[in-house]
Amino acid sequence: MGISSHARCDRPVTARAKRVTVVYVRAMQVFYLPGFASGPSSAKAVAFADHFARRGVTVERLDLRRPSFEHLRLSAMIEYVRSQLRGPAVLIGSSLGGLTAARVAERDDRVKAVVLLAPAFRLVDRWREQLGPEWDEWKRTGWRDVHDYTTGGSAKVDFGFMEDAMELYKKRIDLKVPTLILHGKNDATVPIDHSRTFAKGKPNVTVIELDDGHQLLESIPTLLAESDRFLAPYLK
Repeated sequence: MGISSHARCDRPVTARAKRVTVVYVRAMQVFYLPGFASGPSSAKAVAFADHFARRGVTVERLDLRRPSFEHLRLSAMIEYVRSQLRGPAVLIGSSLGGLTAARVAERDDRVKAVVLLAPAFRLVDRWREQLGPEWDEWKRTGWRDVHDYTTGGSAKVDFGFMEDAMELYKKRIDLKVPTLILHGKNDATVPIDHSRTFAKGKPNVTVIELDDGHQLLESIPTLLAESDRFLAPYLK
């Protein structure tokens, strides 16, 4: 996968990720936060857990269906993650999990760094724009059928998910910790421009662009290698 970087680091990014051989000593918690309708057994979650396990680091893969998938609430997801922190931590979040990671980090100084994979910035605006008339139907009926990647079947999510997110959306994300964003240039779910805009003027944020779509499954080796480099100072 070809990649490019918005430079807030001096290191050139090469098209082929080099193998990282350093073995880390666990010094802080590492969490993986999955995306919407995903879970702790997703391909990326397992890949990150296996990768860092070989370096002596346990990645705690969280289930963010809080309080339940049907009544999903971003505010509950944020508070659940915070309840799992026992000390210094780094967060790796995918899509909605990336948005959650950013919101946790701005609230909790125990979070020292975040890796965001195609983070779901502008959540409410995107859903409203992408759903069109179906947004009004969701609001009217209170429920929307969605594909559940964990079960492979369909599930319902109530409109309270969006109402809760709207309340949080009133305050812009104020992310001060070192942040690595990896985002696909062909992402049709969360356009990469959202990450580019978010990173603009923020010296603590580095964006690496990949030739991939939203799920970033073709870029997993690059995700692991770049996360290795970025998180090394926090995990030694």
